[in-house]
Amino acid sequence: MSGSARLLGRAQTLLREPFKRICADMSSCSASGKRLRVLVDMDGVLADFEGGFFKKYRARYPDEPYISLEERRGFWVSTQYGQLRSDLSEKAMSIWESKDFFLELDPLPGGVEAVKEMAKMNDTDVFICTSPIKHYKHCPHEKYAWIEKYFGHDFLEQVILTRDKTVIAGDILIDDKPDILGVEPNPSWEHILFTACHNKHLSLGPSQRRLQSWSDDWRAILDSKRQ
Repeated sequence: MSGSARLLGRAQTLLREPFKRICADMSSCSASGKRLRVLVDMDGVLADFEGGFFKKYRARYPDEPYISLEERRGFWVSTQYGQLRSDLSEKAMSIWESKDFFLELDPLPGGVEAVKEMAKMNDTDVFICTSPIKHYKHCPHEKYAWIEKYFGHDFLEQVILTRDKTVIAGDILIDDKPDILGVEPNPSWEHILFTACHNKHLSLGPSQRRLQSWSDDWRAILDSKRQ
């Protein structure tokens, strides 16, 4: 076998191994059913999207109308700004489409620490499951960079970027978006609504649950899924 062929074979092996590791992590589930796979959203759950947007919008457009965090309603920021004035929708989107927006978001209190603690629990697999925006020039790279900054390089293997979270298998999805829709009508996970300024006024159904903040008892939610 030539030297170049040996190198090619080694490269293929190296490329396969991380992929096999991730697949093994995502498919591991004990026969007893007690192993949990927890999916945690990033924006609005770990990273302060709303606060970061508001600060940068006010700095870039100081003379334009704005919506205080107390007045935020509805998941889509651009929709509510468009209701103020039609051109404000595009101005709102220009904020999170800009370079460094996602990278410079502050972490929400307690989130990083909670996920690190989860990841150390027995029989618990934790993944950050986040949706990149369609204007992808900066967003995917900056999401990975943000996670590496706060969780470390090794945690990058626990990141799932997807526009459709319904196709991802899990036991729990902690997410601030009230209605998570996709091609799978009955996702495997239970959606735990993480309270944010835009959803705190919503009433939940009798079978739905909230996590008010990371100081809330998230451990009890995990324990309830092991029973």
